[in-house]
Amino acid sequence: MIRRRFSILWSGLLTLVLGFTVLWTLFPIYWMLSTSLKENLDVFKLPPDLWPLHPTLINYFNLSNGITPIWTFFINSVITSLGTVVIAVALATFAGYALSRLRFRFRKSILIGVLVTQMFPLVVLLIPLYLFYVRSHLLNTYFGLILAYTSFTLPFGIWMIKGFVDTVPVEIEEAAMVDGCTRLQAMRQIVFPLIIPGVVATAVFAFLDAWNNLLFPLTLVNDVTMKTLPPGMILAFGGEFKHDWGGMMAASTIVTIPVIIGFVLIQRYLVEGLTGGAVKG
Repeated sequence: MIRRRFSILWSGLLTLVLGFTVLWTLFPIYWMLSTSLKENLDVFKLPPDLWPLHPTLINYFNLSNGITPIWTFFINSVITSLGTVVIAVALATFAGYALSRLRFRFRKSILIGVLVTQMFPLVVLLIPLYLFYVRSHLLNTYFGLILAYTSFTLPFGIWMIKGFVDTVPVEIEEAAMVDGCTRLQAMRQIVFPLIIPGVVATAVFAFLDAWNNLLFPLTLVNDVTMKTLPPGMILAFGGEFKHDWGGMMAASTIVTIPVIIGFVLIQRYLVEGLTGGAVKG
């Protein structure tokens, strides 16, 4: 009897904690949507209304009037983020495979060196990177932004892919090579299909890092038409004497929808990728 009461009490406590966690996680999204439906005066109202008393779509209509180039910022973010994903995943796959399977001098030193690059704060790299971009004429270019994003994303991606390649038994690959496959063919036909969840997880990490990055486009892009969403939204909706929170929240709601849809479509691979590398086969 006591054991049953303890089980009921534990289940209730667990449900309460999970419910609070879900509420805590979803409340910022709800507040973003609620603020986007308020008029400007209602946004600054104290105490704030949890639900807009006079809901309006004026903030969404203002986005389509062409004054705020939000769609230009959105397209720039999509191009640079997807470019970063393609380059970072390709390089991380080959580098992670080589560091996992091949034996050569300084392999461990290279692995540690790749990890050490993640210990430097991003702001430390900005000044030398800016000077390099000025001399290389890479400012205000898609390739320049993709290169900067990739330099910061690639080390983590290499370690992630290496961990997944380690979980694939080398005997399977050796059997394919005995049957006539080259190492590259064995990698493409045997190893790569088995580490797809890890590749997807690495791609998601690279996309999020590029999509949310503020410092690189803020420093390396001076042309307004080349701005990505993070600095572009600050430029469009914020300022010393201007805070258009309604417009910013409306833009945030619109640009969040395709990202959420994409995550829903690949969530199965993402969960497998985040958990599969934890166990070595």
